[in-house]
Amino acid sequence: QVQLVESGGGLVQTGGSLRLSCAASGSIFRVGAMAWYRQAPGKQRELVAIITSGGSTSYGDSVKGRFTISRDNAKNTVYLQMNTLKPEDTAVYYCNAQIAIRYSSGYNSFWGQGTQVTVSS
Repeated sequence: QVQLVESGGGLVQTGGSLRLSCAASGSIFRVGAMAWYRQAPGKQRELVAIITSGGSTSYGDSVKGRFTISRDNAKNTVYLQMNTLKPEDTAVYYCNAQIAIRYSSGYNSFWGQGTQVTVSS
């Protein structure tokens, strides 16, 4: 069984910063790409940032230059440093990871429970 546990959300003022963390644990053979998504009320879930196992990154247009995704492979943990936050960044942020649980298995997609980020104006 695999679990993704997120932390670091909260309330911050416009222009502030937050750092999200997501740790994967359980029966893990290998972790592939890890990503952060977000979903605001009444909107579809959108990709915020993704990082491959090799460290290549990609960002959604709305967060480029403000957010940075990173990972610690030894800890199976992914981070999202969010700077210059705006009210439109308010959403529930979800961690996603592609995880192989056995040598012979392919990757399956796992999700965290979500953490609320609220940016006040």
